[in-house]
Amino acid sequence: MKVRVTKDYEFSGLGEKIKKARKKSPLTITDLASQAGISAAHWYRIEAEENKILPKETLDAILAALGEDLELKFEEE
Repeated sequence: MKVRVTKDYEFSGLGEKIKKARKKSPLTITDLASQAGISAAHWYRIEAEENKILPKETLDAILAALGEDLELKFEEE
C-alpha cells in the first residue's frame, strides 16, 4: 500500500528564475512550453507567478525543457 504525502514549498522569485533561464535558451517559448507539455500562455502565467501553486511535475517538465535545475532544494523526509 502506498501513502501519499503532500507538502508545499515556497520558492521566492521562482517565476523570474524560470524567465531568466528561458531567455538564455535558443528555443522559443512556444517550443519550450510544448516540450514541457503546457501552453505558452500557461508558461507566461508561471513566470508572472499568477499561479499560486505549481505542481512539481510541471516544474520538472519546465526544467527539463530548459535543461536547468535552478538548484531548488526540497526537504527529504
